[in-house]
Amino acid sequence: MDPTPQPARSFLKSGLGLVALAGVVVIFLVWLPPSRVFLLISIPIGVVIAVGLHLWHKYKPVKDEDVDKRPLKLD
Repeated sequence: MDPTPQPARSFLKSGLGLVALAGVVVIFLVWLPPSRVFLLISIPIGVVIAVGLHLWHKYKPVKDEDVDKRPLKLD
């Protein structure tokens, strides 16, 4: 057995996470009809916030000097 640790595979990188999420959304839409209104409101709001954050960090990246290397100041 190889003692070196292997890098963990991301659940979302394989696309399986998105498929599972889509399945859960479809199940809730069919099984719980009042959730339709909630999803019709919350999904577009989430997409707008995600796009806004993506664009914010794309055009205003975090600089190395902005990051506190020792946030708890433990000595």
